[in-house]
Amino acid sequence: MRSLYVPRGREPQWSGATWCERLPSLSCASATLRELQTADAPMLLAHLASEEVSRYISPPPSSIEGFERFIHWAHRERVAGEYACFAVVPDGIDHAVGLFQVRSIEVGFATAEWGFVMGSAYWGSGLFVDAADAVLEFSFEAIGIQRLEARAAVINARGNGALRKLGAVQEAVLRRSFKRGGQFFDQTLWSILADDWRAHRALSVPHVH
Repeated sequence: MRSLYVPRGREPQWSGATWCERLPSLSCASATLRELQTADAPMLLAHLASEEVSRYISPPPSSIEGFERFIHWAHRERVAGEYACFAVVPDGIDHAVGLFQVRSIEVGFATAEWGFVMGSAYWGSGLFVDAADAVLEFSFEAIGIQRLEARAAVINARGNGALRKLGAVQEAVLRRSFKRGGQFFDQTLWSILADDWRAHRALSVPHVH
């Protein structure tokens, strides 16, 4: 996995304009993460609106127009400094196949919640872990988040396994906290702290002697 680790003496790729003015493009081993574009709407609908992908998350838009409205809303929330949403574009193609969202849940963005969704054709490909690592680095180093939370339905084994693989800590089970299709589900609350993430990164970055 290749992340956004920046060797000493080099500037991070998000330097310059603040992320509220314009989201940077993030690079990882198998994809680019960039700001959503209106042109992404048709392929986002194709990749994310199926029952297989969306059954354990809040329902995504059900039309191209709905995704276009969501994209415009995401841009407004980014300008307000409350939200960042990246489109995941795998190497070799030019359209988005997934999303990563980070939103503030505390004044000053010290505590935030993140979520993600990926087209099923890319499950198990390693794309999620590569992209997630880039989003974590951006969240802690560019935004300055100190605590990043995530919720996943307890029965969503894939989502919970992905968070565990990233080093998230399971903190609680939130009973009947998510409603989908008229049914309530328990959710697992996960967290990643900036200090823990940096300590893990320091151990995983290879040292040159």
